[in-house]
Amino acid sequence: MAGIIGTLISIIVVLIITGVIWWGIQQLLPLIPLPAQFQVIIRVLMTIILVLIVIWIILVLLGAAGVHAPWLGVH
Repeated sequence: MAGIIGTLISIIVVLIITGVIWWGIQQLLPLIPLPAQFQVIIRVLMTIILVLIVIWIILVLLGAAGVHAPWLGVH
């Protein structure tokens, strides 16, 4: 049970750090002189990459806690 609590705390910390990085990038993006279309493309790519990173980190942490997701091929 203690492993699950540690994993939940780790997931929360990872989400907070990821959110701060996301916020920083969102604040710096308008300072780069790019056309609006490129800014939209960059924002969409950042969102996709961020979601994939967060899902991967959560799956790794859950695997470390002993929770396995065989339907995703993660053991």
